[in-house]
Amino acid sequence: MPDFSKRSQGLEIMDDLHCSGKVVRQTLHELEVINAWLGGNAITLEGLDQLCEGHDPAVPLVIVDLGCGGGDMLRHIHAWAIRKGFRVRLIGIDANPYIISVAKDNLRDLPQVEFYTQDIFTEDFKRKHFDVVIGTLFYHHFSSEALSAFFRQLRQQTRIGFLINDLHRHPLAYYSIKLLTFLFSRSSMVKFDAPLSVLRGFRKGELLKVLHDANVKDAIVHWKWAFRWQAVCKFESSSYIR
Repeated sequence: MPDFSKRSQGLEIMDDLHCSGKVVRQTLHELEVINAWLGGNAITLEGLDQLCEGHDPAVPLVIVDLGCGGGDMLRHIHAWAIRKGFRVRLIGIDANPYIISVAKDNLRDLPQVEFYTQDIFTEDFKRKHFDVVIGTLFYHHFSSEALSAFFRQLRQQTRIGFLINDLHRHPLAYYSIKLLTFLFSRSSMVKFDAPLSVLRGFRKGELLKVLHDANVKDAIVHWKWAFRWQAVCKFESSSYIR
């Protein structure tokens, strides 16, 4: 029986920044399908609606997707921006160079989307500035202490705010994804990583503490189906300098 009382420190296969090949491509494809089936994409787009409410369409938005994976969320954001009439500069960042190559291939029909291989904890990343930062099923890969430090840093880098779309650690979520991946997944990585991802996910109090320790007082946190947390962190003020 897994321990659901605290966040797991176990490492997923995806945490190996050198993983590559057919299994990674299959995994990224299945994650795209899972996000679509279980409403994960809609959670991110709904959060973007809240962050960008009232934004002047004449002013370009710089939106970065951290842990962008195969680039599917950036495709959805591109379509969202067209519907909203927003001018956007879209950036995908992932620390795995192979995954970035897959994302570029998947979005070759959208050459205006920029991709960078980068570790978000480097000094080079700290020097970058954005309007909106999103992370979908990304932040559970890091310790709560590392996240608090990172979110505190984002106030220096981000003009409008950031969005968290991540997993709620719950027995039903764990056993459901374990069964679904056993029945339908063709990826050994997905079968191993998906249940572990749930165990690395958050209880509400844990997520609120991460944000509190980061001095993020502007967050609105909601539970979303299927076992997701959406945290919309829209800054009333920040020390951002373009």
